[in-house]
Amino acid sequence: MSSQTRGISNRAALVAVTIAFLVGIIGSLAVRPPGQVAGSVATENGQTVATRIRWRVPLVFQTTIPVLGDNPVYVADIIERASAGAVKLDLFEPGEIVPAFSITDAVRDGKIEAGYTWLGYDQGKIPASPLVSAVPFGMEPWEYSAWWYVGGGQQLTEELYKGHNLHPLLCGLTGPETAGWFRNRIVSLDDVKGLKIRFAGLGGRVIERLGASVTMIPGGEIFQALEKGAIDASEFALPIVDQSLGFNRVAKFNYYPGWHQPFTSSHLVVNLKVWEALAPADQALLEAGCTAAVTRNLAQAEALQGEVIAGFPEIGVNAERLPEPLLRELNRVADTIIAEEAAKDADFAKILASQQQFRGNYKYWKSLAYLPRDFDE
Repeated sequence: MSSQTRGISNRAALVAVTIAFLVGIIGSLAVRPPGQVAGSVATENGQTVATRIRWRVPLVFQTTIPVLGDNPVYVADIIERASAGAVKLDLFEPGEIVPAFSITDAVRDGKIEAGYTWLGYDQGKIPASPLVSAVPFGMEPWEYSAWWYVGGGQQLTEELYKGHNLHPLLCGLTGPETAGWFRNRIVSLDDVKGLKIRFAGLGGRVIERLGASVTMIPGGEIFQALEKGAIDASEFALPIVDQSLGFNRVAKFNYYPGWHQPFTSSHLVVNLKVWEALAPADQALLEAGCTAAVTRNLAQAEALQGEVIAGFPEIGVNAERLPEPLLRELNRVADTIIAEEAAKDADFAKILASQQQFRGNYKYWKSLAYLPRDFDE
């Protein structure tokens, strides 16, 4: 064999080895378990930092929805920036990789590492979940946050979900929703009976007992159901959220107050085994990111609603209050249903007792410290 032939063979062998090496790397990345990422990302100062955590995170609300949907976008961004790209949350729209109402199931089973959701959707399998997501005639948002961070709420919720292989982080909080969008004016209980309405959580149980026909559909499907007459009315979220989804185009009566959800919380739920395997510093980073998101989310929610309601007359929407006799009856039925649930489920009873004890002490401050709500009218 000539020296020229030997040189060609050596080069061919070198090329073959290089190709095999690259294929091996690509193959290892393809089979790498979700959440374990090799490689690096470039930071703004030109340095490279290893991406040590990368999770797929399905969302229960579309990211195009204001306040509810853009909050997890903030969470992912602030965590990635705070870690210089070492921790990344890849967000997926509702239904893209997991059905909207099945996020906690997928996280529990290890199909995904984490998800961002409203825990009230777990009511069918975790009866106490509504108490930590939205309670009819319950706490206002700052009261709920006080109970969560200081009054034992966080520990009770972690304990509740530990048995389901989940670790919940409070990651979003807003004030009351609207009481719903209706095609016709609500004057008395008779106007509720027979209504086909979309309603969630314990509030749905309440209004169902008063004679409404309650259905549960994801937020992205509500407008179509209203437009086609499949439902007569719907509650969902804040005025700015509901208007962005077009409810005002088919239902012209928007009622208040949001008796069924004086607060609405969102949580980042992490697979418990995945959470426990994290370094303490990474756990702290996720906790800090979610706590920042709670503060921002509540501020954003409070800031944006007034302008929306002020614009209702221009688009033919009537913002009205539910009659007090109807509210009193809703309150009575809500108390009855909550007591029934506590009698049936020990976790529900335990968390309810904690909330009632906290509210019993908090009322002394609440009743004395703040100006009456009509003081500036």
